[in-house]
Amino acid sequence: MTDPAEKFATPRIAAGALFVEGDRVLLVRKTYGNRWDIPGGYVDRGESPAAACVRELREELSLERSVERLLVHDWAPNEKEGDKILYVFGCGDLGPDASRIVLDGAELDHWEWVSVERLDDYLIPRLARRLARAYDAHRSGETLYLEHGQLALAGGATD
Repeated sequence: MTDPAEKFATPRIAAGALFVEGDRVLLVRKTYGNRWDIPGGYVDRGESPAAACVRELREELSLERSVERLLVHDWAPNEKEGDKILYVFGCGDLGPDASRIVLDGAELDHWEWVSVERLDDYLIPRLARRLARAYDAHRSGETLYLEHGQLALAGGATD
């Protein structure tokens, strides 16, 4: 007999931080993979997404920041990695802390402020959609539920 639990999703969970300065967001360039992203990474077993975001900011940028609010929850399965749930948190203004960023050197080699209008020039499409929606959520004060970086409507349909 098949264990019913085998049908349950066991997603990979990741958390990242969105920093906004006017109409620009902070992007970091990874030394691997798709290169450009926001600071963040995978959640460890037993770790909350918010705690993972704080840890990743410390590890990747040498910044001690706290999570202020959830901007986006995105269900974005990947053929190679299976189900994925991605959280984007607002972590406040960087202000003078931007000058204190020290990249880890192993995972990240550059950072820059990028206009929301230019996200498509830096990011893969679903990440560009996710971050554009996170920017919208930052500005509106809302929290958004997404699927593949798009607003999800009742019944699983997307815009």
